[in-house]
Amino acid sequence: MEVSSELLSNGWTSWQRVLLTASLLTCWFLPITARVTIESVPPKLVEGENVLLRVDNLPENLRVFAWYRGVIKFKLGIALYSLDYNTSVTGPEHSGRETLHSNGSLWIQSATREDTGYYTFQTISKNGKVVSNTSMFLQVYSSLSSCCDAFNSVQLRIDPVPPHAVEGESVLLQVHNLPEDVQTFLWYKGVYSTQDFKIAEYSIVTESIISGRAHSGREIGYTNGSLLLQDVTEKDSGFYTLVTIDSNAKVETAHVQVDVNKLVTQPAMRVTDSTVRVQSSVVFTCFSDNTGVSIRWLFNNQRLQLTERMTLSPSKCQLRIHTVRKEDAGEYQCEAFNPVSSKTSLPVSLAVMNE
Repeated sequence: MEVSSELLSNGWTSWQRVLLTASLLTCWFLPITARVTIESVPPKLVEGENVLLRVDNLPENLRVFAWYRGVIKFKLGIALYSLDYNTSVTGPEHSGRETLHSNGSLWIQSATREDTGYYTFQTISKNGKVVSNTSMFLQVYSSLSSCCDAFNSVQLRIDPVPPHAVEGESVLLQVHNLPEDVQTFLWYKGVYSTQDFKIAEYSIVTESIISGRAHSGREIGYTNGSLLLQDVTEKDSGFYTLVTIDSNAKVETAHVQVDVNKLVTQPAMRVTDSTVRVQSSVVFTCFSDNTGVSIRWLFNNQRLQLTERMTLSPSKCQLRIHTVRKEDAGEYQCEAFNPVSSKTSLPVSLAVMNE
């Protein structure tokens, strides 16, 4: 796949015709790339405010990245960016208020309630393969008034407890502000409220529970609306949806994202040469068997302070010292970590000789 001048001239329609296959971005031969994450800045948004959907851990060696409305891609495109041409192309969902930055982040001006929903960020490598698809839910609240605070209103909310779980643990999807006179609530795996994704349906009137097609046997529902996920695995990560129905048939919906991680194993490290001369260069590479980890570097058991002579690869799995000095001699380590654990490699010593 090549992002050509034809794509840029014909716009989003040409882009939709491109066929893509998924792959993982790797550092050398082992998966070491950090997981692409999206953060809403500010985290809580009121109508009329601006918001930045900030992208962290943007992969290296990219050709294209794109933003979409929803979780179904190729139809609801906002904008895509070609790194080859340093040019952006707007899609059918572009309202004129969105700006796509070269670091992947999306700026939305004067947000409205209609901007509430899911947003998906996709990256494409130079060989035309999908590196990552990352989705987030953006909530835009009504404007504040003198008599009420939108953030203190009885908004249906779900909190995952704990917010980051280890495989094998349990996660409680704790419901807050369950509507009064609720008659029925339904849980779904994912963002769609369809039979294929239903976990369970509970009727308060009949005190009956009906398991759905997405029920794995590890879920326990409670009368306060909360849902317990037992013995979770990485496959349980993702969005969950709660739908409530009251006696007047009023429907409320809330979403929550569950993050399940494996415990990190010890990474390994290699260096191009353990004995180098002053003014030469050296490269350290960190290898991990884990996916979705981040990398940081240590020097003599302290957090490495990068100088203008040092460069990290975008995924931080490689450290290059371009012009070695005597003070660079010492022990180097890399640390692989995720939200629930971390492991540090064995130290590698670097000796520096005079010219």
